[in-house]
Amino acid sequence: MASSMFFLFVALQTLTLISSFEPPPPLKKTYIIRVDERSKPSIFPSHADWYSASLISSPADLLHVYDTVFHGFSASLTPSEVSSLLRRPEILAAFEDRRRRLHTTRSPQFLGLRNQQGLWSDSDYGSDVIVGVLDTGVWPERRSFSDFNLGPIPSKWKGVCESGVRFGPSNCNRKLIGARFFSRGHDAAAAAAVAEVGGGGGFGTVQINDTVEFRSPRDADGHGSHTASTAAGRHAFQASMSGYALGIAKGVAPKARVAIYKVCWKDSGCLDSDILAGFDRAVSDGVDVISISIGGGDGVASPYYLDPIAIGSFGAASHGVFIASSAGNDGPTGMSVTNLAPWMTSVGAGTIDRTFPADVAGGLSASLCMENSLDPKLVKGKIVICDRGSSPRVSKGLVVKEAGGAGMILANGISNGEGLVGDAHVLPACAVGSAEGDALKAYVASSSATATIQFKGTVVGVRPAPVVASFSGRGPNGLTPEVLKPDLIAPGVNILAAWTDAVGPTGLDSDTRKTEFNILSGTSMACPHVAGAAALLRSAHPGWSPAVVRSALMTTANVVDNRLQPVMDEATGKAASPYDFGAGHLNLDRAMDPGLVYDIGAQDYVSFLCSIGYDAKTVQVISRQPVGCPARKPAPESLNYPSFSAVFDSSRKGRAASTKTFVRTVTNVGAPNAVYKATVVMNSKGVTATVRPGRLVFSESVKVQRFALVVTGDTSSIVSDGVFGSLTWTDGKHVVRSPIVVSRVEPL
Repeated sequence: MASSMFFLFVALQTLTLISSFEPPPPLKKTYIIRVDERSKPSIFPSHADWYSASLISSPADLLHVYDTVFHGFSASLTPSEVSSLLRRPEILAAFEDRRRRLHTTRSPQFLGLRNQQGLWSDSDYGSDVIVGVLDTGVWPERRSFSDFNLGPIPSKWKGVCESGVRFGPSNCNRKLIGARFFSRGHDAAAAAAVAEVGGGGGFGTVQINDTVEFRSPRDADGHGSHTASTAAGRHAFQASMSGYALGIAKGVAPKARVAIYKVCWKDSGCLDSDILAGFDRAVSDGVDVISISIGGGDGVASPYYLDPIAIGSFGAASHGVFIASSAGNDGPTGMSVTNLAPWMTSVGAGTIDRTFPADVAGGLSASLCMENSLDPKLVKGKIVICDRGSSPRVSKGLVVKEAGGAGMILANGISNGEGLVGDAHVLPACAVGSAEGDALKAYVASSSATATIQFKGTVVGVRPAPVVASFSGRGPNGLTPEVLKPDLIAPGVNILAAWTDAVGPTGLDSDTRKTEFNILSGTSMACPHVAGAAALLRSAHPGWSPAVVRSALMTTANVVDNRLQPVMDEATGKAASPYDFGAGHLNLDRAMDPGLVYDIGAQDYVSFLCSIGYDAKTVQVISRQPVGCPARKPAPESLNYPSFSAVFDSSRKGRAASTKTFVRTVTNVGAPNAVYKATVVMNSKGVTATVRPGRLVFSESVKVQRFALVVTGDTSSIVSDGVFGSLTWTDGKHVVRSPIVVSRVEPL
């Protein structure tokens, strides 16, 4: 009996202890909340006060307040708190924070820029134009950011130089006029990941590693210093990376001012909430141009109303700011282009006429050269062939070195084709294309192979150039195929620019080398070329809108290489198409005086959003202001874009020919009295395009004219890869060229 009572007592005590445990608090994640700012009660002095006191449970949960490109806030919230907010009429939208990734000399001359001539001279090298760079920060001591002989900071500038670890106001000057850093989104996401069972939190590695990072605008990664100096770096003599690409390093707009917005962190990526805060502050500070080499990393394009980069850039464009964005590095797969919104200029990558050749013979058997995959007994003193893929290129070289290898040959696979990029390897190494790689492997398999790598330094004047880089993101536009993306390509392969002292040129932890400049490839490198180009045009033509600047860049782009042959695709070895290069390769020699331009205003973009099925409330998430969609739904292709994309419904196959009509408006920015004549070329007999009228007359009093391009074809005549052509207007001096793309889509 006693034992039974003892058991009952223990059981009751156990139940009491169990019942005393509190359930775990609900998990919080970071969310971006879009608010109708007109709903703020008058009792609150500011929107921030309203958000803290009325919309969230604790002021400590508030991360960022947005009030320039976007109205709303980001905060750490539970799902139930978000659901409760969405039931309030003043809340227009809520979306969970997402992680983004970076899209990671001679290029100015390759673009047609010459000292004391043309656009450099006419724009005073971009003087007094402010370029905002959203990236990993800056290494301010580099010569590229010297303010020697620069005038006063433009009076319109409202920004600051924020203090932090190893960075303060003294690091800014008349060149690097401002710098900010944004980490609250990262910190909140990391806290949420730790709180969640398993610690994953859906964000991967998001916690900022303070042992390698700087809680300041200082660049621990190198990417930000590289892109900023590519856009607007000063002249730096005797610049090179270990003797390669030796010469004068300079940005596209050497006298433009630079403002840094550190929204990305080494090995941790970039959080949407921080990116949006960067956009908000940049526009409020007074930048003229934004360069953002960041994009989605999941291979899926979000609708514009769920994409903070698209939302932030819309707000920036509506304030007159030009936005250059990278097109992504997931090519040559079709529909891999990113940053698709029509108010952004999406930039793909091409080669320049410079390379770093090496001759190779022989080697060891191929391997992916993953960590611990090589036998030191076999590798010691040998040159190893490593297949590209599955790990970073420079990591493969480290694996070979640690196994005792003397050198590495990095062989492309089929997906990379013959596209080669230079890397600052930790041992002697060279890259070979897919065909050469196969030949080397066959040689090794059939004989007792020997190997020699003979490095030949830097060679310029390479032909053909440009060539579309195999990694460059490709069209069609996966969200709105009626808008051709990418818009154009720019130099993005083997680009020399400033680097950080925090890491070696490979970025590997074990690489202790220091270098003032580094050579990188990616659409990340192409994007700041266009940002710098926009700075030059804004300096030469202060009244031009962002859309006019883009039009000038697109309609003057090159579609032939330095052999005067069609631009080639590195992945296929064949002629590239507008899906690969958009309007063509950036050519600043002609962009200064484009003749005719296609302008677009904020209301035009609103009409476009209505045309793709967004209702007024959804459009307001993007536009910041209340809108009304027209009763008669417009066509997406009616946007006054400098390219033409006709999308036909394939279900009409076998029926009468389909027709798409594009109405465009062009503005004459050349000589006031001019007559332009149209020429249309299509590469398929089954598709025709005509222009009405075929002649446009401009005068002192008539600066704007309209025309219609009518595209007709049976879907059976449209191959799966698309049909391509062009419309060119010319007055004998100016050549205003726009690509035409005709495609078919399967109905849902």
